[in-house]
Amino acid sequence: VSNMAEKINFMLVILAFLLRFVSSDGPTDPPDPADDFLETQGDKPFRVFTKEDIARYNGEDETQPIYMAVKGVVFDVTSGKDFYGKGAGYNILAGKDATRAVAKWSLEPKDMTSDISDLTEEELKSLDEVYKGVYLAKYPVVGYMSYRVLGKPHDEL
Repeated sequence: VSNMAEKINFMLVILAFLLRFVSSDGPTDPPDPADDFLETQGDKPFRVFTKEDIARYNGEDETQPIYMAVKGVVFDVTSGKDFYGKGAGYNILAGKDATRAVAKWSLEPKDMTSDISDLTEEELKSLDEVYKGVYLAKYPVVGYMSYRVLGKPHDEL
């Protein structure tokens, strides 16, 4: 079953990338370094995560890695377990897509979502800076949230 799920995840990601390529009139934004994920992973499998999938990697089980997502990109933040692990100050960010919280520099439960539709320009700029300067620079990418693969702006609330 796991092997079949990996094959289905792989096919969904490939399909999403092909649809994005075919349906676009060319790039409108600068390329996202996370888009190189497929090329940099080689034969190593990657995953597509739902909210339920990523929730299992919230730092509570110390035998599991710690994952969090920003802008729909799932990062392995286990090397920062002093920040994201069980009982740590930023543990609330672990096991979910915390894009809004990262943009707002918030640890409020209501901000633990991928929805950034009502953020200010300043908050969006902050999000991009932290995304590139911290997460992409420091932590390995392990997959994508399903909404990003499907081309949606955020998880359905």
